[in-house]
Amino acid sequence: MHVAIATYHQRIDTIINRFFTAAGRAKGMACFLLCCVLLIPACQAPQPSDTKLLQDPEVVHASVKRLTDIIVYDIFSPPVASRIYAYTSLAMYETMRYQEPQYPSLTDQMRGFPPMPKPEPGKVYNYLLAGARAFQVVAQKVTFSTDSLKLFEQQLYGRFRKAGVNETTFANSMAFGEAVAAKVLERAAKDNYRESRGFPRYTVTREKGVWQPTPPDYMDAVEPYWSSIKPLMLDTCNQFQPPPALQFDLDTTSSFYKEVKEVYNARINLSQEQKAIASFWDCNPYVMHHTGHAMFATKKITPGGHWMGIAAIASRKAKAGYVQSGQAYALTAATLLDAFISCWDEKFRSRVIRPQTVINQTFDEGWEPLLQTPPFPEYTSGHSVVSGAAAVTLTRLYGDNVAFMDTTEVEYGAGQRYFNSFTHAAQEAGISRLYGGIHYRSSIENGLEQGRRIGAFIIQKIKVDTVIPNKPKA
Repeated sequence: MHVAIATYHQRIDTIINRFFTAAGRAKGMACFLLCCVLLIPACQAPQPSDTKLLQDPEVVHASVKRLTDIIVYDIFSPPVASRIYAYTSLAMYETMRYQEPQYPSLTDQMRGFPPMPKPEPGKVYNYLLAGARAFQVVAQKVTFSTDSLKLFEQQLYGRFRKAGVNETTFANSMAFGEAVAAKVLERAAKDNYRESRGFPRYTVTREKGVWQPTPPDYMDAVEPYWSSIKPLMLDTCNQFQPPPALQFDLDTTSSFYKEVKEVYNARINLSQEQKAIASFWDCNPYVMHHTGHAMFATKKITPGGHWMGIAAIASRKAKAGYVQSGQAYALTAATLLDAFISCWDEKFRSRVIRPQTVINQTFDEGWEPLLQTPPFPEYTSGHSVVSGAAAVTLTRLYGDNVAFMDTTEVEYGAGQRYFNSFTHAAQEAGISRLYGGIHYRSSIENGLEQGRRIGAFIIQKIKVDTVIPNKPKA
């Protein structure tokens, strides 16, 4: 008999409930909300003057950052997080773009969206406020910890009023944002996400060479039916299917065995720089730690969240206005969602066994990877696919060879790293998975290429507006 599949969040909630009382959980949430009240100003950029606020892109950046904080707190899996980013960012952009008419609709060029509402002639709007409202309406529908979002939202609206937005303009803007959000949510309701919550539980087999849950907690497979989610821009989930994975073969002369040994040896001989690279790109939303009978967890940003952070860095570096910044978030997020759909389609078709399982079962039962192995099949590397795709999208929006200091991971204790381009960042994200001991080289290389092909398709398909010097507009 099949049972309903447990979501990643539900599995984690079960673990937490084993170690904390209900009173403790309630107290923890109360502390979290108090921190939200105290830290809302800190999550925003330095406060602009009242007048500047009405056109300030930091409103956009602060909104996305608040959402990232909620995604981390709620422990959404990487695929689900990409869906959250996509719908919220598209709602925000589709509302704000009317401030600068040269910016085209993205949803009109995507699959399954109804026509978006348009501003009513004769009415006055603040499109930044309207975009913030659209973002919040969607965000509060697709996340759990909405109290924190509402606290942030109310403070933001108070600042708009203080900046001089009159009640008529305020009401017009709020209503327009809500109307756009409703249409975006119509599409979200039909993308098969809700139905996939009730699909049969993934069945683990003991077939040789096939993925099995990994230490330390042997968690259930994350989102085994993610390929059933309807893409935003791809024609099908398998449109960019990578080459077949290496055949499982433990003969010492086989390509598979050589790649297993490469992962094994790399872990033993890691340099400090390689350890830093692996840790920087870990992006595991929930890492379990065991010390004797004690157990605790650390939460981190997802791979998609990291690339949304890079989109923020690139937008600020380019001194992009709020519409251009919104476009960058929206297209990056949509790319991430489609990349995850494509990658997960391959993961659960090939179901490749993880290095840790092979190594522990074959020649070193005590071997551990530097990073905790995430709970889903190995091929292709998810971080490689989404990084390759996002890098192509951001290059299209902001140009080649954009050097930047990536500070996205500072607050998660992983420091910062310098990159001379988005492509450079994607390449390092990919190889980090070998250093971390969780992917084979062919999975990384084929994953990066899979992502690049997805990104190339998207930038050919989707018309955007750019202000890159000497680069023609699409």
